[in-house]
Amino acid sequence: MHGTRILQEADRLMTVCNSCRYCEGLCAVFPAMEMRRAFSDGDLNYLANLCHACGACYTDCQFSPPHEFNVNVPKTLAVARAESYAAYAWPRAFAGAFARNGLFISLIAALSVAAFIFGFAAINDPGVLYGIHTGPGAFYKLMPHNAMALLFGAALLYAILALMMGVRAFWRAIGEPIGMKTDPKSLLQAMRDAGELRYLDGGGVGCFNEDDHPTDRRKLYHHFTFYGFALCFAATCVGTLYHYLLAREAPYAWWDLPVVLGTLGGIGLVVGPIGLLSEKWKSDPVLVDEQQMGMDTAFILMLFLTSISGLALLLWRESAAMGPLLALHLGVVFALFITMPYGKFVHGIYRFVALVRYARERQMMAE
Repeated sequence: MHGTRILQEADRLMTVCNSCRYCEGLCAVFPAMEMRRAFSDGDLNYLANLCHACGACYTDCQFSPPHEFNVNVPKTLAVARAESYAAYAWPRAFAGAFARNGLFISLIAALSVAAFIFGFAAINDPGVLYGIHTGPGAFYKLMPHNAMALLFGAALLYAILALMMGVRAFWRAIGEPIGMKTDPKSLLQAMRDAGELRYLDGGGVGCFNEDDHPTDRRKLYHHFTFYGFALCFAATCVGTLYHYLLAREAPYAWWDLPVVLGTLGGIGLVVGPIGLLSEKWKSDPVLVDEQQMGMDTAFILMLFLTSISGLALLLWRESAAMGPLLALHLGVVFALFITMPYGKFVHGIYRFVALVRYARERQMMAE
């Protein structure tokens, strides 16, 4: 017996697939499945997060609907994957609320923080809201750097703690292989597989989304989003070093490294999320977990709003619009931080952990 109905169904499908093995060359799920004859809840959550939802196994399967076996691996694992986010979330009390009302909570949080920053500035100096501020330290006319760092540092540290606790619970549930913690080879292989999105290609032909014609669009938009996020994170890190090590205050010149990295990342986080939202709206309902569309959309939308508000701030930072744009951008960033541990952001982390486990298993089988 399994903890949930969907894990019971996933067990049934994996048993059928283990008897067939026609799809073993499509992705990592099926070779990992073949290493098992029985499936615990942790095994099934591991396989669910190893799945990249390319849809190839559904298209190729001789037992997919309307066959009486009713084998639909992508959708079943998508539901199991979403349930795993809540199962391992920390604190557990928050997981359900965000899953049901992700977009609403994200937008309310963003607007609330923006309003708080607006009110903070208005109480201290109403004229600063629409004033034109230029040069180093201009952003801190609206809110002092220390107050800004305390507010957003606390939100980021909370997000990191919650993510670490969730990953710890997931890692324990899937059963870490012996020797995993001291095996850099598996870690490097997983980094390569994740960086290349190796298994989002339907076994080499592309991803199936709205019809039976595979494309690489989802893979491309995922790359724009991931590397755009990485560049924005790098820009933040470099800006922090500038501030504390070089005593240089934001905003920086257009040619400075934090601005260059942030601009390139921001462009990636505009192109990628727009593409992903487009592909999501075109998805064949038979392949996706429609109940999770809300939180999925919320995360993608928050990434888009973060980038578009940041780019707008860059363009109009020397105008009277700087104050409102900065307040809005900071509000969106805060909302992104506090929702990260409970939405689609965790799928990338859990999938990476699953890839590490898979790389280690393959290595152990080869030894």
